[in-house]
Amino acid sequence: QVQLVESGGGLVQPGGSLRLSCVASTGLFSIYDMGWFRQAPGMQRELVASIINDSANYADSVKGRFTISRNNAKNTLTLQMNSLKPEDTAVYYCNRARIERAWTWGRGTQVTVSS
Repeated sequence: QVQLVESGGGLVQPGGSLRLSCVASTGLFSIYDMGWFRQAPGMQRELVASIINDSANYADSVKGRFTISRNNAKNTLTLQMNSLKPEDTAVYYCNRARIERAWTWGRGTQVTVSS
């Protein structure tokens, strides 16, 4: 079973930036479409960014502010988050982009945007 370890979250003021990383324990990382999801308290988990067939896709709420990238040699998925807003506060997870094929979820990394 693939293990996912997310890191890089924290407390940041509105307008600030964070860079999230996710390491996947699979040597076949490069063949999978991957995504970043987030879940705010009381809300459903939502896909905010994905790389599908090497193309990046973003939810409207983060478009222009977040950038997803991957390093297949290091089995790493990254999410650069700029111009953060309080509504970006959530636990962020990485996984396969198609949630119906998701691996076991990792612990995620908490992002809190507050002044």
